[in-house]
Amino acid sequence: MGDSAADLSYLREQGYRLTPQRLAVLEVLKTSPGHLTPAEIYQQVAPMIPGMTEATVYRTLNFLAGQNLVLVAHLGRGQLVYEYAEHAHHHLICSQCGDMQEIDHDLLEDLYEQFSKETGYQIHSVHTTFFGLCPECLDDTPG
Repeated sequence: MGDSAADLSYLREQGYRLTPQRLAVLEVLKTSPGHLTPAEIYQQVAPMIPGMTEATVYRTLNFLAGQNLVLVAHLGRGQLVYEYAEHAHHHLICSQCGDMQEIDHDLLEDLYEQFSKETGYQIHSVHTTFFGLCPECLDDTPG
């Protein structure tokens, strides 16, 4: 999606309520420059919404991810992180130094289509994380 007005219209058209919790979580993710954990989202949303709980943040994130309004990823820190779904992309993460690069989905589009053809699966989640060594860490690796 990637457009707040369109996101809100989409939710309304699907018959979903635009709760203050959903709006606040979307706003925090939309204005964040990177990935956030549920705890980080909670810290930003709690002052805006009296009575907000971490459990509500988790439920809201699951709902928004199910509507493809937010992307969920495992970036190797032992927990899931979330971001606003502006564009389809993937991640390359260096398992040694933690450097992260975004990869545009266009580079993997053919691979996803091939997966679908060969397996019969309809792939609906297009957010993948690849782990390896970045060029700098490769240069520092002996032998």
